[in-house]
Amino acid sequence: MLKRPAFFKQLVSGKEDVYYYVPITGHEQKADSIIVQKFIDEGLSERQAFHKNQTAAEPVITKKFLLGTDKYGRDIFSRIVVGTRVSLSVGLITVIISLSIGLILGSLAGYFRGRTDDIIMWFINVIWSIPTLLLVFAITLALGKGFWQVFIAVGLTMWVNVARLVRGQVLGVRELEYVEATRALGFSDFRTIVRHIWPNIMGPVMVIAASNFAAAIVIEAGLSFLGVGVQPPQPSWGLMIKENYNFIITQNPMLALAPGFAIMLLVLAFNLLGNGLRDALNIRGKI
Repeated sequence: MLKRPAFFKQLVSGKEDVYYYVPITGHEQKADSIIVQKFIDEGLSERQAFHKNQTAAEPVITKKFLLGTDKYGRDIFSRIVVGTRVSLSVGLITVIISLSIGLILGSLAGYFRGRTDDIIMWFINVIWSIPTLLLVFAITLALGKGFWQVFIAVGLTMWVNVARLVRGQVLGVRELEYVEATRALGFSDFRTIVRHIWPNIMGPVMVIAASNFAAAIVIEAGLSFLGVGVQPPQPSWGLMIKENYNFIITQNPMLALAPGFAIMLLVLAFNLLGNGLRDALNIRGKI
């Protein structure tokens, strides 16, 4: 009897199938055995034999898949749906990391100015001068390949835009009357930044967060395509394109085009969300 996985583990990783499915091109019954031609590639198969005790009660079934299957017999549509989890997760964690670092460093640079601003801006310019993909490669190789490593690697490279934006916003509001009032009332710098400045600069920050979400999805797909992102057999849209891009010029281009369309639609959705947030939060442009 199979042990039922815990609910949250099943929610994240799914549960194992009772049976192992083998894609075949033909079969025949002989006494107490079943002879199958296992599908390997177009025009290529392997003869295998199984005893009845090794198979299910109904050993051969026919299934129809909306987008077809890959060379391992895995449903492309199901892998695209599960791969959405990776893309949304990397976008969410990247935004959280980039906003955390960017808000802190940008606020310190814009509020205190002087030497603090010089040091932080020097550090930002150094990071800014390194190509994003090259920096992601370096962090990924240092942390190792894996599911969580790629999240951290992408997040640590996208905080620079947030920090520069936050610094500019803080420089613009630090001399306004309500900030001067907090100083006159004796509030600490920490309370002034967190309770009074941050809520008034969140409009542009949310817009760039949506943009970073879309950019993170594209970077993760590129890393997985190059083999340094999410590792197989875990489904990822970039990894699916890598595994099936040879089929673009052969018999079934949809194996690689379907995850490509998924990336395009999700990135377009977040870009449109960013544009909508920009228009909704641009109060001065409506006056």
